[in-house]
Amino acid sequence: MLGAASAASAVEAQPTSPSSVPLFEAGADAAPDDQVFWRSVGAQYDVTRETIQLENGNWGMMARPVLEAYKGHLQKVNTDTSFYTRHGIGPDMARVRARAAANLGVEVDEIAFTRGATESLMTLIGGYNKLRPGDQVMYADLDYDSTQEAFHWLKARRGVDLVTFNLPEPGTHQGILDAYEQAMSANPKVRLMLLTHVGHRTGTVMPVAEIMDMARRHNIDVIVDTAHAWGQLDFKLPDLKADFVGLTCQKWIGAPIGVGIMYVKRSRVGDIDINMGNAQVPSDDLNHRVHTGTSNFAGYLSVEQALDFHERIGARAKERRLRHLRDRWAEQMRGQGRIEILSPSDPRLTCGITSFRLKGATSGAENRALAADLLKRFNIFTVERAGAASGSCVRVTPGVFTQEADIDHLVAALQTMA
Repeated sequence: MLGAASAASAVEAQPTSPSSVPLFEAGADAAPDDQVFWRSVGAQYDVTRETIQLENGNWGMMARPVLEAYKGHLQKVNTDTSFYTRHGIGPDMARVRARAAANLGVEVDEIAFTRGATESLMTLIGGYNKLRPGDQVMYADLDYDSTQEAFHWLKARRGVDLVTFNLPEPGTHQGILDAYEQAMSANPKVRLMLLTHVGHRTGTVMPVAEIMDMARRHNIDVIVDTAHAWGQLDFKLPDLKADFVGLTCQKWIGAPIGVGIMYVKRSRVGDIDINMGNAQVPSDDLNHRVHTGTSNFAGYLSVEQALDFHERIGARAKERRLRHLRDRWAEQMRGQGRIEILSPSDPRLTCGITSFRLKGATSGAENRALAADLLKRFNIFTVERAGAASGSCVRVTPGVFTQEADIDHLVAALQTMA
C-alpha cells in the first residue's frame, strides 16, 4: 500500500517554478518522452502541491505567460472600461478572431466567439432551422449530457422524434463505424445528429470524417462537439468535413474560462437562425447567430497568447505527449486484476483522456467512492463520470504539465486496488 510519504513525493515532483523560468524552445518535433523538454513546459505552470491533478478535463490551467497576459488585458479593460469596448476593441477582437480562424484552418467569417463550447452547441442545436414535424434527431450514449438534453428539447419544441443508440465499449474503429451505419440505416427519417469528437466520459476519439461521409450519404446534418479535441489532437477543422462545430478555448488551448468558438461553414450560415436578440438586423453575419451580452473581454483577448503558447509546444507534440501519458497507465493496467479500461488501445481512437472502473462496479456511487478513495489514500484527484450505457466510471485526464512520476504513482495506486 502506498503511504503518505510516497504521495507527497509524487506531488512534490510537480513543477512550480518561479516566473523567472525562461520560456522553453519551440517543440513541434519534441519526443513524447523527452524529459528535459516536457519539464521545461511544465515549469511554465503554477501547479498545486496539494494533490496530483489528473482531472484536467473540466477546464485547463493557463500557462504563466497566458495568465500574465490575461492580467494585463483585464487591467486595460478595467481601466478604460466602456471607452475601450466602444472605441478600441474592434480591431483587437478582429485580430484575435483572425488568429483563431488561421489555427483552425477556416475563414474568419466562419467562426464566432461564444462563452464556451456548450453555448456554441446550444446555439447550433436551437438555431438549426431545417427540422420539420415528423423528422428524427439522433444521439449516442457517449455524447455530452447537455447536448443530449437539447435534443430532448427539440423533441418537445419542434415535434421531432428522438432516436438514441449505444456505442460499443471499448470500441474498435470498425465497430464504431458499424454502429453509426446501423443506426442511420435503421432510422431513415433522421435529419440531424450529434457527434462528439472526443467523448468526455471515456475519452474515445471518434472517426469524425468517416462518420460525416456516412451521414451525408444518409442526408443527415451533423453538429460536432469538438470541445475536448481542439488543442489535444492535431487537426484542422476542414479535416473533419463538418459544417457545424462547437469548440472551447478554455480546455486544451489554455485560454481563460468563459471563451468558446462556434463554427459554421460559410454556405450553411442560413441554416442557423439569427439570435432573437438580433432579430431586427437580418444578416448573413455569423456573429448575429450569437448574443452573449457583456462578456469577459479580457478572456477573449487572451486567446491570442494562449494560441502563442499552444503553437510553441506544437499540436502534434501535445497530442503525442498526452497519448504517451495515457498509455503509460492505461495500457499497463489493461487486463490487470479487477481494472477495466473503457477506451480502446487503437491510437486512432485514443487521446489523453481515458476512464476505468473496477469490474462489476458500474453504479455512480461505486465510482464516486473509487475516485474519493484515490484522493484520500493516494492523493490523486480524478472524477466520476456517468452516462455511458455500460455504467459509470472514473476519468483520468493528464495535462501537458503532468510528469511521468505522477502517472507512475497512479499505476501503483491502481495496482494496490486491483
